Amino acid sequence: MSDGLLLPPGQGSPIPSAGMTLKVGSEHSAVWSVFEATVQPGFDVGAHLHTEAEEFFYVLDGELDLLAFHPRGEASGDWLTWESESGQKVYRGGPGSSMFVPPGTPHAFTNPGTTPARMLFVVSPTGHEHYLRELADVIGRGGPPDQDTIVELRARWDIQQLTPLLPNRHAMR
Repeated sequence: MSDGLLLPPGQGSPIPSAGMTLKVGSEHSAVWSVFEATVQPGFDVGAHLHTEAEEFFYVLDGELDLLAFHPRGEASGDWLTWESESGQKVYRGGPGSSMFVPPGTPHAFTNPGTTPARMLFVVSPTGHEHYLRELADVIGRGGPPDQDTIVELRARWDIQQLTPLLPNRHAMR
């Protein structure tokens, strides 16, 4: 029999350049990983999908624009303008909002505001922390991240890139 894991507030394994703290990962769970994430103003993860993984996002503080549907037509351009066949549009979620993403579903989030947002992020299967550490290395190099490197990295981790990751979407306006 093994003990569970107890973490005081603010504890866990930081992934600094990604703005995340791993709370539970492959060291503790064979099923899922859990992160607390701080999403900086303007950060846009870019629309993408996973063929195997499923994810759950829960907004703690601030606001995030959230996408979790297949777009009508081709998945290209600015995902904030996408609409599903049933008429679903991007949702602006505040504290208490949640988003479930089944495998194969395009999804994205961005912080449209001027202050950081915080969320809990759960992904199954476990091990997503290894991808996030590699991504943090790419983002942490300074300057605009090389999109080809991100596409290649994501492909190795069951992530199909649909729109680019933008560290500061606000700067693109």
